[in-house]
Amino acid sequence: MAGKGDNSRAKPGGPVDTEPLRRAISGCVRAIAGDPEVEVAFSTERPGMAGGRIRLPEISKRPTVREVSLARGLGDSMALRKACHEPRVHAVLSPQGDDARSVFDAVEQARVESIGANRMAGVADNLAVALDERLSKSNFGSVTKREEAPLNEALALLVREKLTGRKAPQSAGKVVELWREFIEDKAGKDLDALPQAIDDQEAFAKLVRSMLSSMDMAEEYGDYDQDDDDQDNESDDDQPRSEEENQQSAEEEAGDDSSPAEENEASQEQMDDGEMDGAEISDDDMMEEGEDDSETPGETKRPNHPFDDFNEKVDYHVFTQEFDEVIASEELCDEAELARLRAFLDKQLAHLQGAVGRLANRLQRRLMAQQNRSWDFDLEEGYLDTARLVRMVIDPMQPLSFKMERDTNFRDTIVTLLIDNSGSMRGRPITVAATCADILARTLERCGVKVEILGFTTKAWKGGQSREKWLAEGKPQSPGRLNDLRHIIYKSADTPWRRARPNLGLMMREGLLKENIDGEALIWAHNRLLARSEQRRILMMISDGAPVDDSTLSVNPGNYLERHLRAVIEQIETKSPVELLAIGIGHDVTRYYRRAVTIVDADELAGAMTEQLAELFADESQAGGRRTRRAS
Repeated sequence: MAGKGDNSRAKPGGPVDTEPLRRAISGCVRAIAGDPEVEVAFSTERPGMAGGRIRLPEISKRPTVREVSLARGLGDSMALRKACHEPRVHAVLSPQGDDARSVFDAVEQARVESIGANRMAGVADNLAVALDERLSKSNFGSVTKREEAPLNEALALLVREKLTGRKAPQSAGKVVELWREFIEDKAGKDLDALPQAIDDQEAFAKLVRSMLSSMDMAEEYGDYDQDDDDQDNESDDDQPRSEEENQQSAEEEAGDDSSPAEENEASQEQMDDGEMDGAEISDDDMMEEGEDDSETPGETKRPNHPFDDFNEKVDYHVFTQEFDEVIASEELCDEAELARLRAFLDKQLAHLQGAVGRLANRLQRRLMAQQNRSWDFDLEEGYLDTARLVRMVIDPMQPLSFKMERDTNFRDTIVTLLIDNSGSMRGRPITVAATCADILARTLERCGVKVEILGFTTKAWKGGQSREKWLAEGKPQSPGRLNDLRHIIYKSADTPWRRARPNLGLMMREGLLKENIDGEALIWAHNRLLARSEQRRILMMISDGAPVDDSTLSVNPGNYLERHLRAVIEQIETKSPVELLAIGIGHDVTRYYRRAVTIVDADELAGAMTEQLAELFADESQAGGRRTRRAS
């Protein structure tokens, strides 16, 4: 598209008008994605996709054929992902271990790209250019040993070869050949069956799981039945209450002593360790007096109680809370150092301020549009309508006219941003997270929405004082969580943004970021929200993966922290008035949270945060509109 014909119309050495090319590529992306609302942007930032926005590499003023093909290939890849990939199915069937999950993700991407390549020859050529560019940057040509060749890349290339008949490009080096014999020997039967399942994501995923099992990676993911149960649970939760009660009555008449409702509320890991006895409490009994029973999101008939005894119900223990701390950021750092760290933070992301600011302004416009004031006029009581006093001057017999402001659907709201302060967030992720939290707090504050910014980590690596106490007491069996928690308050809900602004610089402090125990952090942030008087409460978790604490996991089952996290999420999502959403940086968190989005690069965080919050408030506005129409 941008070969000799384009350059021949330009003066020698002069630029080419690339706007028609951009429009053509954008149109192709939307057509392949099957969504005319997809936003396609060209930027010097890293290509990626977040929600309904696709970012492609900037096209230069004098583009080469390869440059255009690369942009088209990346666009085709993301569009096919949007059209042929179901995130919920992927999340349910995804393995839990990092290695197994990376293989699973790579093979799924190979599947969606192969669908497009088999149907459209031009798309196949574009994808080949994008693949060659990515492999070239990875420098696989120098790989000579199997230990140096990543299994996920080798298997994805082998699957592409099986699905499309195209060999791996030369830039892949010996990666495929180093693993081919091993893969075909261990999982050749399932590999041969993949082409028949290419259009069925679930069947394809099951074959990939079987391949992982054959390659001795089965221990890296949980029981498939558990995932099936989780999916069934969600469909059950969507049923009306009366149907659930009818189903329960039928089970009891059949002589089944177990409670289907409890089975649907608890995950498989919780049931393995004991049923959550007493967790089922009548909604009417748990409602506070005078609580509105409307169907508004975030204001449902759910218990407004903290999870005081929740850990005991899910068999989660804490060896000691003696050394845990909840601390304000000002207590961890003096004022002068906070100011210095804040200046460093501002300097690091000075170039990002404009982009994030524009997103924040867009969010503000959406929120303010939902807060438009409207009035009823010609009332017999209310505020005096001064605009109509002229009628009295003309005719003194005219009665006074009053007006009254209508109730707005935009309710009193608080948002908590809970930021993972673990060591894996060090560098650009924590820098971007701090800046986005800062700008969102300022934006929401302008709209009358209170914001709380919290962080969670541990006080020490490898257990700290808790582990020392455990060693001194003779290493009792099954100690449970074995580290000192540190929960940080960067900005409380009632603190003005201007006063709390320097506190976010603390995230830049060397040595602050250690390990992460997500489940207890969620309970802490959740309980703080429940203590608030606002009608609507939103909790946003920003993390980059599963909970990790070496000290705890060394003396407990390997899924101890992850199992607790899943139980906490399930409890909040099904039994709490708090609305929970999550953003994963570089790791898929959709397998934990029902309302979640995963971003590839930290630079996408600002767009993901604003988009998620905007969708929440948009849902609120639409729900309010439906209630108004029903009332009329």
